[in-house]
Amino acid sequence: MIEKFYNTMIANGRWVLIPQGLGTTLLIAICAIAIGTVVGCILALCKISKSYFLRAFSEIYTTIIRGVPMATQLMIFYFVIFAPLGVGNAILVAIIAFGINSGAYCTEIFRSGIQSVEAGQMEAGRSLGLSWAQTMRHIILPQAVRIVLPTYASEFITLIKETSVASFIAVVDLQKSCDNIRNATYNAWIPLLSCAAIYLILTLGLTNLFLLVEKRLSKSKRR
Repeated sequence: MIEKFYNTMIANGRWVLIPQGLGTTLLIAICAIAIGTVVGCILALCKISKSYFLRAFSEIYTTIIRGVPMATQLMIFYFVIFAPLGVGNAILVAIIAFGINSGAYCTEIFRSGIQSVEAGQMEAGRSLGLSWAQTMRHIILPQAVRIVLPTYASEFITLIKETSVASFIAVVDLQKSCDNIRNATYNAWIPLLSCAAIYLILTLGLTNLFLLVEKRLSKSKRR
């Protein structure tokens, strides 16, 4: 067993592919969730705005993005949109594609969080002389953050796992690295189980991290 693991994962320096692929996976996921957060914040405010155009735009965006499989979106971005423009950086395309996809889900997460705060909170802020933006920033959003944190954490964790389809456009992420080891050694179960174990460790670690943040926010609220 140990010898088989060594010959599959360690021999010929194949283990180096794992941290390299993991680094690519984390890079795509972190950059994508950053893009998704910004897009989600903006479009969530558009969804609750009084402007019909802004509401319609955000609704069309979320409907289309959430209704098309991620793998299909990824290939559309790479082969249909960016390839004709001469953009061949697959990692950059993956970051943009996953970021836009995440933005649609973050939009709904943030919208539901904002609308979960009592309407009286906005009225109270305005009665104190605060503008709409000031009330949103200082009163509504801090409460919304605590509400949406568990769902937002789930979105980030899901995003990390979804990046495994990035290999469709030749990105060598964690999944593709393990697959390359499998192809080189004709041993499927060790690379694939190793890949699964790493994803599991990542998701459990992030779950515990977000739980810790949630507890900290709950303590600060009580104060």
